[in-house]
Amino acid sequence: MASRVATIDSAVLSLESTTPPQWVGVVESNLREVLFDHAHCEKKAAAAATHLLVSYVDRPEIVRALTPIIKEELDHLELVMELLDQRGWRLKGQAPSAYGGRLGLLVSRTEPDRGIDRILVSALIEARSCERFTLLAEGLADRDLAAFYGRLLESEARHFASYLRVAECFAPLPIVKRRLAELAKEEARIIALPDPLPRLHSTPER
Repeated sequence: MASRVATIDSAVLSLESTTPPQWVGVVESNLREVLFDHAHCEKKAAAAATHLLVSYVDRPEIVRALTPIIKEELDHLELVMELLDQRGWRLKGQAPSAYGGRLGLLVSRTEPDRGIDRILVSALIEARSCERFTLLAEGLADRDLAAFYGRLLESEARHFASYLRVAECFAPLPIVKRRLAELAKEEARIIALPDPLPRLHSTPER
């Protein structure tokens, strides 16, 4: 398991920062709230991919790439809902972290840059989820829950790679990589901003 996680982290994710190890302790102290957020994140990930598909439904290659992502995000939502049910917790609405909204402000308003940015923002969210699922898989004291996150992290890395391939429908790979590097630097800045809400994509105030 350790070697697979290391491979995903070094070769695939393209993140410009790493999450501090103490974040796992924040999750353990706020487990129900973070699991609620996880369910909402899976729902939003499916919705974001669906919105992209609808926006570019005239591009068969994009539809083919996004359809399996949508299905898998919904499968993950079902898995998290089952996990909540096993623990006797009923999902409730909650305020999201500021992370997604701040990333959304980076998206260009004009095509084709808008399409590239929307896709790459989704890719970076998947990458950050993978990185944090890796920490949970390695660090949670609840080993059943740790194993649950260990089973999910590989699909997050796969989604990241799929989104990069979709971005190439809009621009050549060198342009995609250059924009990904720009957005990754901004993502690192955003994820580091203190956030009082215990969420999958928040960083606790020091």
